[in-house]
Amino acid sequence: MSLNDTFFTRAQKTTPGGVNSPVRAFRSVGGTPRFVQRALAAHFWDADGKQYIDYIGSWGPAILGHAHPQVIKAVQIAAENGLSFGAPTLGEIEMAEEICKLVPSIEQVRLVSSGTEATMSALRLARGATGRDKIIKFEGCYHGHADALLVKAGSGLLTFGNPTSSGVPQDFTKHTLVLDYNDTAQLEQAFQQFGDEIACVIVEPIAGNMNLIKAHPEFLQSMRKLCTQYGSILIFDEVMCGFRSALGGAQAIYQIDPDLTALGKVIGGGLPVAAFGGKANIMKHLAPLGGVYQAGTLSGNPVAVAAGLTTLKLIQEDGFFKNLTERTRQLVDGINLLAKKHNVDCCADAIGGMFGLYFRKTVPTSFAEVMQSDVETFNRFFHLMLDQGVYLAPSAFEAGFVSAAHDQEIIEQTLQAFENALIQLHDK
Repeated sequence: MSLNDTFFTRAQKTTPGGVNSPVRAFRSVGGTPRFVQRALAAHFWDADGKQYIDYIGSWGPAILGHAHPQVIKAVQIAAENGLSFGAPTLGEIEMAEEICKLVPSIEQVRLVSSGTEATMSALRLARGATGRDKIIKFEGCYHGHADALLVKAGSGLLTFGNPTSSGVPQDFTKHTLVLDYNDTAQLEQAFQQFGDEIACVIVEPIAGNMNLIKAHPEFLQSMRKLCTQYGSILIFDEVMCGFRSALGGAQAIYQIDPDLTALGKVIGGGLPVAAFGGKANIMKHLAPLGGVYQAGTLSGNPVAVAAGLTTLKLIQEDGFFKNLTERTRQLVDGINLLAKKHNVDCCADAIGGMFGLYFRKTVPTSFAEVMQSDVETFNRFFHLMLDQGVYLAPSAFEAGFVSAAHDQEIIEQTLQAFENALIQLHDK
């Protein structure tokens, strides 16, 4: 028996589903999850010692590749000085200064330990600063597992959301209005109906949790205009796309300044660091200055900050994002050519170091469109790629990630595996 099977059987006895985050369980694609033994650069090795080209990269943080020597060294030095203090450190100041420098819309920032913490805190801050209750989110955008954000669309065009998780009371989501992503007219209608009651709009400007979906520029521009007009706070959830799509995140690409931004993943360099920040006149409402309470024992952990700060400095090197974008584009262009060559309804898209793979004829622009993907074919394809040592997200509805360690040879190996998988799909 494979050690992966052995470990999975063992894990299920003490951990619900055998995993500590649901998508890892392979329930969407079937089969046994791979238990990672070690990782280096663009690869990891599972419990059986099999090597894989990794296109998850810890769901985004490993932008430099796994176990980058400078990041490892920074972590070792920090750990030697102590693991956690529950008191301020110089590293926290340096991290905050670096984030404010790289994301100009952020004047002040607070560090937390997870993306869920960042979005949950930004939401509470927006409500506290405006004195309003209602929020707008968009179907298909995931903002962590805070109660008010675990919602699906209501039954009508402008009805409020219903909980998508057991344990979340209806009362917790009754103030959450769920709209269609990239639907500007619906957004305008929502503000016309509820504008003076809306505390904030929260959005992934480049969505990565319903596969990769890019916002239309006019959609975000209208969002910014409406929030300003009605005194609502615009929150960009850049936990995934921040420092992945571009050095300044999606807001640098779209040239739109949100009022608050949530960051995570890359800023931790593989360790648990996230952040939320924005205009100083909003951030002043946080305790100890204001009445909005937020705290965390491990916020600004010195070891995690060392990894994140080193990563942020390395991705600013000349040509880093140009090379990362070109390599990711090489991958998706190759996928699109091969899909056309073999007459398969499959396409790909990319921005920065993120990419989407869709088993449908065209690149989707909304949750409804991405849900039209051929999931059964993707699941077969996923295992064909896995057999060839290429590890993609175990779900048809997750974005993929390329790192600086994915060189041309690795991309070419991936495309060869992709073509082999398409041929086997056709044969079946």
